[in-house]
Amino acid sequence: MAQYVPGQRWISDSEAELGLGTILTQDDRMLTVLYPATGETRLYSLRNAPLTRVRFAPGDEITHFEGWKMIVREVEDIDGLLVYHGLDGQHQVACLPETQLSNFIQFRLASDRLFAGQIDPLPWFALRYRTLEHTSQLLQSSLWGLCGARAQPIPHQLHIAREVADRVAPRVLLADEVGLGKTIEAGLVIHRRLLSGRANRVLILVPENLQHQWLVEMRRRFNLQVALFDAERFAESDASNPFEDTQLALVALEWLVGDERAQDALFAAGWDLLVVDEAHHLVWHPEQASAEYRLVEQLAQVTPGVLLLTATPEQLGQDSHFARLRLLDPHRFHDLEAFRAESANYKPVAEAVQELLDDGRLSEQAHATIARFLGAEGEALLAAVTDGDIQASARLTRELIDRHGTGRLLFRNTRAAVRGFPERQVHPYPLATPDEYRALEPGEHPELYPEVQYQAQAENGDVARWWRFDPRVDWLIDTLKMLKKFKVLVICAHAETAMDLEDALRVRSGIPATVFHEGMSILERDRAAAYFADEEFGAQVLICSEIGSEGRNFQFSHHLVLFDLPSHPDLLEQRIGRLDRIGQQHTIQLHVPYLEGGPQERLFQWYHQALNAFLATCPTGNALQQRFGSRLLPLLEAGNDSAWQALLNEAKTERERLESELHSGRDRLLELNSSGAGEGQALAEEIIEQDDQFALPIYMEALFDAFGIDSEDHSENALILRPSEKMLDASFPLGDDEAVTITYDREQALSREDMQFLTWEHPMVQGGMDLVLSGSMGNTAVALIKNKALKPGTVLLELLFVSEVVAPRQLQLARFLPPAALRVLLDANGNDLAEKVSFDKLNDQLEAVPRASANKFVQAQRDQLAQQINAAEAKIAPRHAERVAEAKQRLAADLDEELARLTALQEVNPSVRDSELDALRTQREQGLEMLDKAALRLEAIRVMVAG
Repeated sequence: MAQYVPGQRWISDSEAELGLGTILTQDDRMLTVLYPATGETRLYSLRNAPLTRVRFAPGDEITHFEGWKMIVREVEDIDGLLVYHGLDGQHQVACLPETQLSNFIQFRLASDRLFAGQIDPLPWFALRYRTLEHTSQLLQSSLWGLCGARAQPIPHQLHIAREVADRVAPRVLLADEVGLGKTIEAGLVIHRRLLSGRANRVLILVPENLQHQWLVEMRRRFNLQVALFDAERFAESDASNPFEDTQLALVALEWLVGDERAQDALFAAGWDLLVVDEAHHLVWHPEQASAEYRLVEQLAQVTPGVLLLTATPEQLGQDSHFARLRLLDPHRFHDLEAFRAESANYKPVAEAVQELLDDGRLSEQAHATIARFLGAEGEALLAAVTDGDIQASARLTRELIDRHGTGRLLFRNTRAAVRGFPERQVHPYPLATPDEYRALEPGEHPELYPEVQYQAQAENGDVARWWRFDPRVDWLIDTLKMLKKFKVLVICAHAETAMDLEDALRVRSGIPATVFHEGMSILERDRAAAYFADEEFGAQVLICSEIGSEGRNFQFSHHLVLFDLPSHPDLLEQRIGRLDRIGQQHTIQLHVPYLEGGPQERLFQWYHQALNAFLATCPTGNALQQRFGSRLLPLLEAGNDSAWQALLNEAKTERERLESELHSGRDRLLELNSSGAGEGQALAEEIIEQDDQFALPIYMEALFDAFGIDSEDHSENALILRPSEKMLDASFPLGDDEAVTITYDREQALSREDMQFLTWEHPMVQGGMDLVLSGSMGNTAVALIKNKALKPGTVLLELLFVSEVVAPRQLQLARFLPPAALRVLLDANGNDLAEKVSFDKLNDQLEAVPRASANKFVQAQRDQLAQQINAAEAKIAPRHAERVAEAKQRLAADLDEELARLTALQEVNPSVRDSELDALRTQREQGLEMLDKAALRLEAIRVMVAG
């Protein structure tokens, strides 16, 4: 039994974070230990106290409780208490009794912990090594920040996200057509820039009606905890500047414009990236601009990165397009007339490129057009293209893209250029209007939703329920029975209608249904969506209010019932967009019941005959609604048939004219730049390949085991995680104190939003890895090695060093010198066997050793082990120096190449800003300087004894 003396310093084997403990008292059975650093006191059984005596050796640096340090030269034992003699920081002789040691000494360095008897369970050492390996690989991966979203890997989105996120200070217009995923692109850019350290603070400005959709998208798809700000939250905050309390702020533009105090706080907070959705609503004319436009303009002037999300830009006219571009670069786009003239000059070039792409060769006219655009530099390329050189054609296209007027500022993909969308079929069901609706008192507006008006006028009582006589309900029940093998999504305009329909199905049919509306919490909506998604035991039908079109993905279904029609074509497109997505495997079946002879029938005709909004996306819908809206509203009421037919014909003609303009104005150069010409496809394939690997589930199983997280099967490809009674660290980011369901399967995650989708980027994975590496977990181990080739008693020493550079994240040095574990395996003669014996091969031959036995062995071999540790660093230093030299070479080459490209490009395309070039030069200079300071750090030690 250990001899305990009051005043001695010991450390807890199970709670090392308490710091140094001091023996207070000892009786026959119990031992009292005070941990002054935390103020904690512990009582231990004298027979098996989990304590290790702290005894420093000559050469160790120790700290006095007043803060001064001393290098130990000699250790003296006086009546059971240690007194250390040595030299202080001024090289003066000093003496430090153990009773005066700093209470905050923690044994984190591997050698300190090893010799202090802090030896970890054997599997933890392997976990630490794996964590280092995976961290290094992730930081070098081209997929970092792109593969963790709960979304299908779609090439054009991935290309845009990487291209924009990797710029020094991106200022771009994301203008993809409806349904191509601008919000996902923006989320990917935000996520990649946050993970890489290129941005720390992001401000998202959106129209008030889109706040909730953005909140859901950012949290569900990207695991980004966005703070939603409104007048109430701003007023209730105790902070001097509420915006400084959050990394990501989501703000409604309408509220911000009307609150000067909030504006002042917003400007004072400082942001790295500004994201503005629905930017086409910012009104600007050469003579004046709206308050919203002026506010965004002021923010854009003081924020390095700006992302504007907008509808197809030319849709609202060239003036509107120019207004967005001048927000991004007012120096480049300062004159509207000059912009118009310049735009006209690019059209022939785009047409020439179209010819090259379609025919594989250039006519004389196209050849001359490109020659004028590129000048003398293009002659050699054009000659090679004429000779049939395919690579020269690709190079020529890249040159033209780079020099294109808005090529670096504007990204726009169209459905015409992006494949993978399903076809649509519409099935109208005209139904007789019931007498109960005919008897309703007329309102101020056309009654598109008579059930809401009826319920408001009816007296209380079940008899008055509208769904007992509305023919659409009978039709719906019959249709669902016909489609019983299929999942059916039903969307209606109001939450009350959705809830009533669920009641009707339950009372009248027994069809398994669930409801989804704005009155439910996000958790309740997740559960409803999960119940609908469950193939085996789930609901056949999900009944949504308009919020069902808020960005949820229900593409496992292809039957959509539009129980009523929304009042705006954009809302109709959002509804259909829940199912009509890239990757949808079936033709979308749209079922539209409507009441004959009234506003519902006419609204159906408006969308179908005038806008063609059911069978195709309608990029001109907003413009047509604005133009014809004042005539449309009164004509929706039954009445003048000839005027109604004239309106339909006129709107149809105008739609066809606008669509023809849009098509003829298609800019293939812009589409090529936006789609990535194959680069995005390569990224998508990499993500699919990574998804198919088992490295993450294997690693997480080891991590869960180490931290005491229990896992059990939930269903195919899904697990339930729960904290066990032996949970190691309560701060492990499990996401729920009771239980959480996870899946590693992307397809399952897309249909089951109630499950956490675990990827290498998920906060649970990253948080777990941080817990391993930020503390001392697994940085010491002692093991028995079973190998007949080794003589019993032979000692092997395995050391893990980390070769790394500590630098500001925005310098991106991890791309060139990611932290990497360099391994040394020393035998008794000091030979390094690491290259001959792999980590896995060695690990498979090891067995755990009881902690007490391990500690005794280490103490007995202390001097010899200390010498070997010192020798190991000398052996690994050349490998570290080689890595640093290669990193410096790569950094200089990469940045020199990019600087040369952008400098040449700036002469022909003014959208390349001086600030970009200056930032790259600074990055190069500071990066090389920091790489010179890269260092080796001893990360972990494993002692192995042959048995």
